[in-house]
Amino acid sequence: MSHVQQRLLTTAGHVHKRAPAARRLLSGVPGPRAPSVSTAHLDKFPPKESLFVHREVPKLPFSPETWASLQPAPPSALSAFSHRIGLASVLSTPELVLQACTHPSFNTLQRQVATHLPAAATNAQLAPLGNSLMGLFATEFVQAAYPYLPTRVFKAAVTAHVGTQTCASVAQEMGATPLLRWHRSAEINHSDALASIPRSITALIYQNRSLPSARQFVHSYFLSREIDLRGMIKFRDPKKALLEMVNKFERERPKSRLLKETGRFSNSPVFVVGIFSGADQLGEGFGSSLKMAEFRAAEDALHRVYLTRTPNHLIQLPTSTFPAGLGSVFTAPGKEGEFKAPELVMSEITYSSSGKSSVLTARRR
Repeated sequence: MSHVQQRLLTTAGHVHKRAPAARRLLSGVPGPRAPSVSTAHLDKFPPKESLFVHREVPKLPFSPETWASLQPAPPSALSAFSHRIGLASVLSTPELVLQACTHPSFNTLQRQVATHLPAAATNAQLAPLGNSLMGLFATEFVQAAYPYLPTRVFKAAVTAHVGTQTCASVAQEMGATPLLRWHRSAEINHSDALASIPRSITALIYQNRSLPSARQFVHSYFLSREIDLRGMIKFRDPKKALLEMVNKFERERPKSRLLKETGRFSNSPVFVVGIFSGADQLGEGFGSSLKMAEFRAAEDALHRVYLTRTPNHLIQLPTSTFPAGLGSVFTAPGKEGEFKAPELVMSEITYSSSGKSSVLTARRR
């Protein structure tokens, strides 16, 4: 058995056990793990490119790792994936799942090393459509759930729900990593390629079912996750931002009052300060100094407004007006849902989102 053939068998067999150093050196495998390829569904194995006599020199060097990356996943693995995520009726054929898991960069690799193979069906058109749909569903949900969020925090919340890193993480949880076919480049990394899979699945649900079905998928896998909105809201001067907010509501000017204190003359004093507008307490904070406690109290008052959440049973989404029947939004049968537009809330505080004291950003040097 030649050196290349032994490497090919090792790559296809996915050696999990820790092989001796001499065997790893002979096979060319850098470690105990190698790319996994099932040979049960392949027409010919080993490929003819790897078969040559020791004394013969091939025109192009054969790489078992590159060959393994070009092979599609077994139909059984593709079918198991569609059943695992509960979309066997939508992703009805293995070819459809394979297309959703094939990034457009895969054709670049195929053109470089396997020009005799036809171009693979990729998710080049599915991923952008799914990305737009996910952005639509996340935008309307965050806007309806948190109507007082500043613009920058609102955009950050949408990204946290359906951004690239989140989509890549969900794809890993689905078990789509072994099914991904892609090619690394200066513009494409693994997270970008992996994130295209949930986006493509969203587009396929929209095409084969309906927009409400695609929205249900996004809500189940993405919008049901909790994100830390409080950590996204930071102010350099919350007292001034609070003053702007109180003026918007036409309330009395906020005033700070010392509520509790202990150890004023010790090494570890604690002060509790409350901020009031007339008789109403807006926020409360503590600290080792009066200035720190007042800072946290103003920040707490802003969080109480910005993080005001609409109860789930009162949330109404604009896309709920589309009929739930199968088909596009123009041809789906069924009755249109009712939608009551929410009341307009306070306009955004200028000081809190103008870049002077909004969410902390990197300072220019």
